[in-house]
Amino acid sequence: MSGLDTLFGRVAGRFGRVEPRRQARAYVTGLLAPIERKNGWQLAEAAGDAAPDRMQRLLSNARWDPRLVRSDLRDYVAEVTAMAC
Repeated sequence: MSGLDTLFGRVAGRFGRVEPRRQARAYVTGLLAPIERKNGWQLAEAAGDAAPDRMQRLLSNARWDPRLVRSDLRDYVAEVTAMAC
């Protein structure tokens, strides 16, 4: 299991539905991808979407609490960092 899989296993419950959960993973994967520009169109294309609608919906309309996801991410990074030391 990759670190990204582990992280998304932790934050999965922060998204009420599977669709935004999958789109959030695709969004982060796109941000980490070696693409030149990180805008809605390029991130959508990296995720295999024909248009940026899903990415825009994730960021503007999907129900999730970014504060809780950020907290989960912070805890994950702290744990991984502590294990590496």
